[in-house]
Amino acid sequence: MKSVVVALVQLNSTAAVGANVDRAARRTAEALARGAELVCLPEMFNYLGALHGCAKCAEEIPGPSLATLCDLAREHKAWIAAGTVLERNGDARPFNTSVVLNPTGEVAARYRKIHLFDIDLPGRVRYRESAFLSAGDDPAICETPFGTLGLSICYDLRFPELYRKYSAQGASLLLVPAAFTMETGRDHWEPLLRARAIENQCFVVATGQTGKKESGLVCYGRSMVVDPWGLVVAQAADEEGLLVVELDLTAVERVRERLPALRHRRL
Repeated sequence: MKSVVVALVQLNSTAAVGANVDRAARRTAEALARGAELVCLPEMFNYLGALHGCAKCAEEIPGPSLATLCDLAREHKAWIAAGTVLERNGDARPFNTSVVLNPTGEVAARYRKIHLFDIDLPGRVRYRESAFLSAGDDPAICETPFGTLGLSICYDLRFPELYRKYSAQGASLLLVPAAFTMETGRDHWEPLLRARAIENQCFVVATGQTGKKESGLVCYGRSMVVDPWGLVVAQAADEEGLLVVELDLTAVERVRERLPALRHRRL
């Protein structure tokens, strides 16, 4: 394929799982009606309440939060990168898991968030994902007709070695579902996304949560697509909504021929 139409579904998810799932499904259906071949949702699209509620909302994969999305993928013969959901992990803390659904509505790939966000600034903020979530161990790619996807989640964006592994495995699109905070997102979101695109000469498709959450967290949003040269080709507004963009997939090889940095690596 020489091009692919990608849709980024930017959401303002809450602690209300049912309402979140319904809204995500409506936005996904709208994206598919507009010709999207790959629809991308943000991190924790079905639940973004307090961390202590994660275990209660965890489910098997595929589970009820993915059921309608599986149907939509099957009906429209499309790929859906279903952001992340909380995945049951026996008696242990759940995983924050990214799921890709194929055009038959089946799980084509899953990636469990490796890097958990822990921060403790006395008198300012204390936020520890590791107290409520289990970390994954393995990177994950997904083969599609429009290229190899490298899967990641939010805080992973700060660890370039993960994305370097994906480019070495042939990835041409890097997916980053996220819930970046307003404070870090304002200064770091775009520079980090552009850096990952430039150094790996890949498209980066980053779908974010937006708005203020019941926990007090404020998410930055600004979902965007960055091309392999590092240019922002599309960016969402500061509200819940839909961003649809056609990607010229031949840009990956053109950039890699123009600047063969990946061939110059010395390990």
